[in-house]
Amino acid sequence: MSETKPLRLLRNVNAKLAAIPMVLTALVVFVGGTVWTVFYSFTDSKLLPKMKFVGFAQYDRLWHNSRWLISIENLAILGTLSLVLTISLGFILAVLMDQKIRFEDTFRSIMLFPFALSFIVTGLVWQWILNPDFGIQSVIRSIGWTTFEFNPLNNPSLVLYGLLIAGLWQGTGFVMCLMLAGLRGIDEDIWKAARVDGIPTWKTYIFVVIPMMRPVFITTLVIAAAGVIKLYDLVVAQTSGGPGNASQVPAMYVYDYMFQAQNLGQGFAASTMMLVTVLIVLIPWAYLEFGSKKHG
Repeated sequence: MSETKPLRLLRNVNAKLAAIPMVLTALVVFVGGTVWTVFYSFTDSKLLPKMKFVGFAQYDRLWHNSRWLISIENLAILGTLSLVLTISLGFILAVLMDQKIRFEDTFRSIMLFPFALSFIVTGLVWQWILNPDFGIQSVIRSIGWTTFEFNPLNNPSLVLYGLLIAGLWQGTGFVMCLMLAGLRGIDEDIWKAARVDGIPTWKTYIFVVIPMMRPVFITTLVIAAAGVIKLYDLVVAQTSGGPGNASQVPAMYVYDYMFQAQNLGQGFAASTMMLVTVLIVLIPWAYLEFGSKKHG
């Protein structure tokens, strides 16, 4: 006899009651805050929110602001390089770690340790390492190469690569662990069959293993992309957006306009555009993960 709907609703009552505060918090804080932000992005709010609607004026001003355009360009460059290099290096390290090496736990902990640090600490550490007075440049000059120059954080053309180095150092270990978990989920019989058929190892990875790890790659891509979009503290710790505006990112633009320039309307418009960017990343992921399964 099938279970009636009221009885199904009464199952796991304690778990459902325990989830109510979390659901309410998500609805009020996240959904409510998002709607509030989008709503006031169409107003001329300055120090305090006010109901003076100006239509799309804030967005028009936003996309004609050179600082915002520079921050978007920087985000595109950083995002592309970071996603490609982090996922590539993370997968390569995971493949090497999957060879049943000695002291695997130790190496895995060492690789994952930077991820446990805050971006502020990472930024400060790499600011010191890349400092020309006592960092890499100073060390190499002290051993005899007096013409060596490596000062990316003070060079507008190279500053993004200085940020990229710090970001890779912190995030690659985490990606490696995700990829390693995916590799450990591959059935051992697949490797045995590939060896019996005489298929080279590199072909097995490219044509068999990587396609089977598609969900892992997609999830890693979404996590890394979301982290790049909201990047703020690493930039503040390393360069504060300089030299000039060479390392500006959208999150810094939002913070400066909302809390320093006291222009809430402009800050809300910029944060809304960041939300749209996140949705552009999340919606395809949700479709690939859930929509394809439903249709299948």
